[in-house]
Formats: sequence, structure tokens, C-alpha cells
Amino acid sequence: MRPIWLWILYLLAASLPLALAAGLGWPARPIRYELASALGMLAFSMILVEFILSGRFRGISGGIGMDVTMRLHQLLARTALGFAMLHPLLYSGSSSGGPRPWDPTRQLTITTDFLPIATGVLAYGLLPSLVALAMARRSMRYRYELWRLVHGLGALLIAGLLLHHTLYAGRYGAHPAMAWLWIGMTVLAAGSLIFVYAVAPILQARKPWRVSAVERLTPRQWQITVEPVGHAGLAFRAGQFAWLNIGHSAFSLHENPFSIASAPADGPALNFVIKELGDFTNTVGTIPTGTRAYVDGPHGSLTVDGRSEPEIVLIAGGVGIAPMIGILDQLRATGDRRKASLIYGNRVAEQIVHRDRLEAAGAVMVLSEPPDDWTGETGLIDARLLDRVLTPDQIATALFVLCGPGVMMDGVEDHLIARGTPSTRILSERFDYD
Repeated sequence: MRPIWLWILYLLAASLPLALAAGLGWPARPIRYELASALGMLAFSMILVEFILSGRFRGISGGIGMDVTMRLHQLLARTALGFAMLHPLLYSGSSSGGPRPWDPTRQLTITTDFLPIATGVLAYGLLPSLVALAMARRSMRYRYELWRLVHGLGALLIAGLLLHHTLYAGRYGAHPAMAWLWIGMTVLAAGSLIFVYAVAPILQARKPWRVSAVERLTPRQWQITVEPVGHAGLAFRAGQFAWLNIGHSAFSLHENPFSIASAPADGPALNFVIKELGDFTNTVGTIPTGTRAYVDGPHGSLTVDGRSEPEIVLIAGGVGIAPMIGILDQLRATGDRRKASLIYGNRVAEQIVHRDRLEAAGAVMVLSEPPDDWTGETGLIDARLLDRVLTPDQIATALFVLCGPGVMMDGVEDHLIARGTPSTRILSERFDYD
């Protein structure tokens, strides 16, 4: 799916309640009241569509990339929050509770009925809290599994509160057609969450994997190999990633995203390069072979398949080398004639993965803290280094594939675009999102 189609589908879904409300032909109210209703409906519909956008559906993330998917999720969630915060501020006045036969078209904008107001007020308080917790996840240092559970259940609770508030306090929500639309959209949103937390694990449990090898690559980086048990494995493209669950139930939240560091041509076993960074990754070296594992994937679009550029430039920082290894191996195994080069940055030499192999392939090695006998590039992968190692022809025609720290990728993307490389020739993948 191309980003333009995702935008079109998103806008259509989010604006459907507005279109239906406009088609009711009810008498118009003061413009700020209509604007208040519109902002409320847009906020609710956007929140519901966000469930689909963030639901790990490969038809979305596999077509446009996880980067685009997650950035859209962040941008649109914050936009919906802004609409929701403005919604009640545009209303004024009140009416008595109970039936309102004098107001058949719901001209009055505020109800004093306790429950419809209470659910709206509660959602009004919870929504910014949910967004703030997501934005502060890294700095607060709480476990990813806990955050994921709180985020999912919190979003579901907010959707339920907003549904009640919309049906019983909204002018348009009380209309039967509108009510059925809101109920249907909420059911679809909740269904996507149920799929991720219940259906997908059932499917994964039917196709288990086992750890077949654990190899130390550097002092703090490991390669884990998993192989399928009783099935053909995973149909993936070089450069994609998967969510890996090792040693837990298929229904466990203990899973993490890792790039696949092997090529499809290598066979059904999958390699993952994992750096010790957190609770799970710090225990990778102690995982015994034979441990049961589950794989959710493939995801992402960091792949050179189907691209027509004559040259591929891979730029990796740290553990971002993992998908590049898979891409390089696949190009070699399939006899791909496109020229491929690699720029690979680390802090110290001891962090370089598969050094001999990559140096033999002509990789440009970059160290920010090089030893005295270092003969490669020094510093960071920044504008000055790129200008030094890339030719004008590469800037003009090559496909660039980036994976690594966000700061590095932001700087590389900005410089390439400033030099004239269109964004369509820059592929990137991040795993660090707020």
C-alpha cells in the first residue's frame, strides 16, 4: 500500500461520521456549536482508526514501512488529542436533565444528565494521559511489556467511554444511523486489538520455533538462530523484521522487534543480531538451545526487492547492521548485478560485527573512538563523512537504505535530501518510538 492510499483511506474513514451527520439535514446551530460537534466526531473517529493503524497489520506496515506507519500513528494521535481538547471548550449553556421534547433536533449543546457527561469528562482526562505516557515511555524507564498492556487497555477504555458519551450526549450520535456507525467503528477498533492480543497468538502457537544456536559476536552483541518446528518457516524479504518471543507463551507480551539478519535464500532458519540493551536483551547469552520461540512477522519495508536503482548504498549504525547483512547475503545468493556498498559505524572496534567478512566485501568502517592503529574512517556518519565517501553519481542515482540510531538516520536523511536525493530513494527503519 502506498502512503497516498493510506492517507486517502484514513481521511475517508475518519470523515465518514461527519459526512453522515451532514446528510441528516438538521437545522444548523451557531457555527461554534457545529465546530464543537465536528471536532468531537473527528477526534473519536481518528482514535478508532488509530487502532487499525497501530495493529501490526502487514498489509499496512509491509507496504509503506513501519517508519511511516508509526510516524502517522504519532502525528494523528496528537492531532486527535488536540481536537478532543478543543471540543468542549466551544460549547456554552446548559439544559435540565431528563427528556427534552422541546428540542427534537437536539439544538441544546450541553446535557446535565450525569452519566453522559461523566464518561466524556473521564475520557477527556484519560486521553492526554495516555498520549503523555507514550511520549515519556523512554525517559520513565518502565518495562515495554507493561507499557504496551497499559497503552492497549487504556485506548480501549477511552474508546468505550467516548462511545457512551457520543451516543447519549451528542446531538448527532443519538440518530439511529449515526449510532450504528459509531458502534460498528468501535467494534472494528476493538476487534483489531483482539486480533493482536488473542487471534495472532493462536496462529503463532500453531507454528512454533526453537532456538538452534546462540553465538556471541562482540562483547555485548549476540546472534540467535531460530528454526521452524513442524512448518515451512517464514516467507520474508531481506531487510524485514519480526517480533521475537523466546521462552514464553504465545500469548505473552514478552516480545521484541528485531531485524532478520539472514537472507531468504539461506533457508528456513532465521538469524537475529541482538545487542544487550534491556531486560530481555541482557539475558540473551543465557538462553539454552532448544528453547521454544514464536515469531510474528514479517514486518517492515526496508527491502531492495523490486527496486530499479542501479546501485544500493547501505548505511548502518551499531546493531542496525542486522538487516544489511540479510540484504547483502540475498544479493550475493541470487546473483543480483546491482552494485552494493556498505557504510558501517560504531563507537569502538570491538563492536564491529562480522568484521573480516564485511571488510572483505569493501565496507567503509567508521569509528568514533578508534584505536591508535585504526586505518579506517573516524568520527560519525555525518554530512562531512558522506561528502567524503559518496560520489556525485551515487547521490544522483543510488538507493539508500538506513538503519541505526535515530540521530544518525535523521542527519543522513537530511543531508541526502539537501544534496538532491529524493525521499523516495531513501529507505529507513526505526525501532525507537514514543
